[in-house]
Amino acid sequence: MTTPPVLAADVGGTQMRAALVGPRGDVLLRRSAHTPEHADVPEALIDLIRAVGAIADHGTASHAVVGLPGSVDYGAGRLLWAPHLPEAWPKQLSRDELSARLDMPAHIANDADLAAVGEAAFGAGAGTADVAYLTISTGIGAGVVSGGRLIRGERSFAEVGHTVIDWTAWRDGLPCTLEQLGSGSGVRRMAHEAGLGVRDAQEIQAAAASGDARAIAVWQGAIAACAAGVSNLVMSFSPGTVVIGGGLGRQEEFFGPVRELVLSRPEHHPPDLTILRAALGDDAGLAGAAAWAEAAESA
Repeated sequence: MTTPPVLAADVGGTQMRAALVGPRGDVLLRRSAHTPEHADVPEALIDLIRAVGAIADHGTASHAVVGLPGSVDYGAGRLLWAPHLPEAWPKQLSRDELSARLDMPAHIANDADLAAVGEAAFGAGAGTADVAYLTISTGIGAGVVSGGRLIRGERSFAEVGHTVIDWTAWRDGLPCTLEQLGSGSGVRRMAHEAGLGVRDAQEIQAAAASGDARAIAVWQGAIAACAAGVSNLVMSFSPGTVVIGGGLGRQEEFFGPVRELVLSRPEHHPPDLTILRAALGDDAGLAGAAAWAEAAESA
């Protein structure tokens, strides 16, 4: 008997993607749209998912899994807060609401948790018992999978992006979290504060490579912040493998130095720790939908 595909959606602050995903995490087809900036009921998301589900070339989907960029109450099946989405969306994005609107069972997931399941089941962490996934992009998120099961409670765990890594700045009310000091948005803010006329992390890296002292300080500071974040994640959950993804985290000019810095501090990680670059790229969350029910819903 053929296993039916799963409808997957991945919602970001600027873009939403929906896909039909096969049982091995293979993306059979996909569609994308801009994330609306208004605060109305997210009709655009529902329409996008429905449009993918209506294409019957690969069979009828059994259920839907929607990854959201914020804290999730898994017990209640609802989004708690999401800093990069319209303010009203958390009240409107729930398991029950999505199930009713899509006319099929639907699950919601923290997007980093969903990507962690994808990389653990089908990507760089496949075949590894314990995997921690860290995404470094506009924001920073993480998820941890042990023995094929997502580590979670009633709410999503491993919110490492919002952990404090500079306690003196925290004391003084200044940017102090891993996300504020190591994410793409954090890098842009620090570059602006340094007087650099750059638009994104790629331009900052290029300026650093050309020898601009201000850019070098920003770039190396972000690398150090993310290395500290990885070390904290390892010391909190003791995974055998850490997978780093995200638009910034996957860049070799960023991933390589972060990995090297973490491993240069043996007192802060087990001797057999492996750090890998994500294998599934931006599709990690979409692929994770295929393994979500087993990895998370029964956790």
